Amino acid sequence: MTIKPRTYQFLVGVFASLGSFLFGYDLGVIGGVVASKAFVREFNDPNPNQVGAVVSLFTGGAFFGALFAGPIGDWFGRRIVILIGAVMVCLGGGMQSGARNIDYFYSGRALAGLGVGFLVMIIPLYQAEIAHPLIRGRITGLQQFMLGIGAAVAVWIAYGTNLHLASTDNNQWRIPLVIQVVPAAVLALLILLFPESPRWLIVNGKREEGLQTLAQLHSSNDQSDAWVRAEFEQIQEAITFDQEHGAKGYKELFTNKSSFRRLVLTTALQASVQMTGVSAIQYFSPEIYKTINIGTTDALKYQGISNVLSILAQLCTILFIDRLGRRWPLICGNLVNCVCFIIVTAAIATFPSASPSRQTSLGWAFIVVNWIYQISFSFTCGSLSWIIPAEIFDTKTRSKGVSISVMVSFAFNTMIGQVTSPAINDISWRYFLVFVVCNFTNAVFFWAFMPETAKRPLEEMNILFSGSSWFVPTMKRDLFAVNDLEHRIQEVIEKEIALNVENASNK
Repeated sequence: MTIKPRTYQFLVGVFASLGSFLFGYDLGVIGGVVASKAFVREFNDPNPNQVGAVVSLFTGGAFFGALFAGPIGDWFGRRIVILIGAVMVCLGGGMQSGARNIDYFYSGRALAGLGVGFLVMIIPLYQAEIAHPLIRGRITGLQQFMLGIGAAVAVWIAYGTNLHLASTDNNQWRIPLVIQVVPAAVLALLILLFPESPRWLIVNGKREEGLQTLAQLHSSNDQSDAWVRAEFEQIQEAITFDQEHGAKGYKELFTNKSSFRRLVLTTALQASVQMTGVSAIQYFSPEIYKTINIGTTDALKYQGISNVLSILAQLCTILFIDRLGRRWPLICGNLVNCVCFIIVTAAIATFPSASPSRQTSLGWAFIVVNWIYQISFSFTCGSLSWIIPAEIFDTKTRSKGVSISVMVSFAFNTMIGQVTSPAINDISWRYFLVFVVCNFTNAVFFWAFMPETAKRPLEEMNILFSGSSWFVPTMKRDLFAVNDLEHRIQEVIEKEIALNVENASNK
């Protein structure tokens, strides 16, 4: 049975996003691990700074992974980067689960983080480069969807081990950590069986192989297909233009105006996502729930429900993001996040002085609003933080630009991981005011400066970012409809048919 081209692209994207699953798994698992009684006993009751280091060494390693993944992806291809990252996660996961002291555990965290940095940087880029423009948002949206699945699986596994294993049994934290090795091993073993990015092949002089891969992805190996030929020619023209006029290295990303504009937007986007407060909740949910007298096991249960809701929201992103566009979901999502954090902060602030019955109400308000926040974040900001960077750079700068933006993400992630535990202990609810302010300013920034990029072929992003103003508060959502390459090809074909019919009737 022949698989439809877009179904095939989607399946390739799903497999590649196992790397995103690994990142999500770590986001979900570490909160339960460091809060488990067996972990606390084994590592002599780590202080808040040590707990912060457990988180920040992982994200710090990911920062450097994203740094190295960019040039390696340009030199050796996208699949090789995925392979390297998966192998590192296997080794790092094994070291963490077998750790006998905190320093050994730190080493495993840093190595696994390095591998995740490789994966998180390259996977949405790879997905964008193999996807048809009409489904590119759905395929790159798999990054956040699989991240959400990974986080949910991790939280429920940590919940199960905390609930059913004794506090003296180190399997309470070792089992959740070692499980991440399985999907990493599958990804490492099979990734080279999948197609390389056709754009990488063409830009590296392998034009026939690039055309063949385009046909494999988009037309069931028919190299004469009109869309495949048009896309192939457009890629070649774009590469020629990039070689003559575009940015070619990291330096040009800062000196070429069009490329610098895109770099500013993507780095701001990745930083803004961390400043929504999502990492603080994901890494330290048991500690945050503790502020309203909810224990570790119950906290993991409520966070597990939250992650299931996040998956449903991410599924909606995959289904609808190519219809809704990018710009307004991003703006509205940040505004909803802001309102949620106002309510959460108020609940935490008033909880200690409230009566027992009111404490119960405040506790449930906190839990439910946290669920609403996770739905809002997952449907909008989380998914779009991977979709937009992967699609707005040109071929010559894509891996470099995405690399820098992901590095910024992990830099802010590391900061949040290091300061959250001490901040909760020292200033309590006041810490969360930071996220109230940041969510609001995020929405204002993207309203002012983020243009709509949906449905525009990757090779036409230069036109958008070279030919429009930085300030785009009045850009209409429906403007992206004119950028559909397939629609334009169909229009040309219809005009040719009409012309042939008219010529025939005249004869």
